[in-house]
Formats: sequence, structure tokens, C-alpha cells
Amino acid sequence: MTMSTPTYQRRTKDQLAARVAQDIFDGAVVNLGIGQPTLVANHLPAGREIVLQSENGILGMGPAPAAGDEDYDLINAGKQPVTLLAGGSYFHHADSFAMMRGGHLDICVLGAFQVSATGDLANWSTGEEGAIPAVGGAMDLAIGAKQTWVMMDLLTKAGLSKVVAQCSYPLTGIGCVKRVYSDLATLECTPAGLKLIDTVDGLSHAELEKLIGLPIAA
Repeated sequence: MTMSTPTYQRRTKDQLAARVAQDIFDGAVVNLGIGQPTLVANHLPAGREIVLQSENGILGMGPAPAAGDEDYDLINAGKQPVTLLAGGSYFHHADSFAMMRGGHLDICVLGAFQVSATGDLANWSTGEEGAIPAVGGAMDLAIGAKQTWVMMDLLTKAGLSKVVAQCSYPLTGIGCVKRVYSDLATLECTPAGLKLIDTVDGLSHAELEKLIGLPIAA
């Protein structure tokens, strides 16, 4: 028996970051979560004014510095060196969380272990014995931002979908995720279930539904 070879090509991490950046509207205040989401800062469309916030107390964060220009007194929440744009500012961690909890962020982009079809988010623990929980500011961001987007690989290393009917991992937030940006497709989470925004070239709607194991409205 022969295995069929996929006809589609997965988005690279930078291509995925650029896809997310494409949808951030002019004038948006955005928090980029630890991990893959930090790459979005390097792909913001030219001419679009987007203000990036980091939960450790930065507003007006810029892209990653050029090699050799790193200043480790200026880092994001993931301890990666960043730059500060003209007019940017630093402030206390408590003020940053007040900003996150107070509804002042238009969008937050987070990683995830699982997202349900209706937008439940699990991204702080797998629940495994001995696993170190790492909630950070994820709960504050997921509920406090006007829109929560998830950026992740669609499948686990074992080939299982991270988009599920119901999360089996401990929840970060309920019904908070509006969009899932993945290496294979972009999906909208609605109270009625998943809705397709786009797929990579060569991946059909039917193939995507088979990978996820759930119906996806066109």
C-alpha cells in the first residue's frame, strides 16, 4: 500500500507571521504573545500604523534588532531583544496588566496547545504530571483584548489536530478566540463552529476537514 504525497506546502513560520500581520488593521494596538507570535513584529505592512504592546511594560515596540545591535536592557516578554519606535515608552508591569485587563488592546496574538471550534483556548498547560504551568498573562490577554487570535501549527508532531471539538487541556479562556492562523489554513471560530477564511495552495476544503475531523463552513 502506498501513501499519497500531499500536494500542498505548509507556511513557514515567517510566512505565517506575515499572514497574521496582513490582517492587522491600521491604528490597532496589538500584543504579541511569547513564541511564534513575536515574529509578527518583523512583518507589519509598510505604511500601516500599528502600536505593539509587550506585557512586561513596553508600548511602541519595534521589530527585532539587526545582529550586533541587540540591547538586552530592551527585551520583550519572552526575553528576546527588541527595538523601540519613536514615541515608544516603558512602564511598570502593573500598568501593563491594567492596560491588558482594561480593554485597551484591539488584538492579541497568542500561541496555543488547543483551540475549540467555538473559540475556547488552552495554552498554559497540557495537564501532564510534572509539566510546568506557564500561564503568564495569557488569561488577562485572552479575555481583555477586543480580539484574540491564535497563531500555531495546525497539527501536533503526532499528526493530531490542535483545533478540536472540545479542549482536553486546562482552559485559558472560554469562547475568546476569534481566528486561528495556522501553517495550513486560517479559520474563524464562531458560536456555530468553524468557518474557513483561507487555506494554503493545494489543500482542498475536504482535505482540511479530514485533517481537523470537524465540519468547516465555507
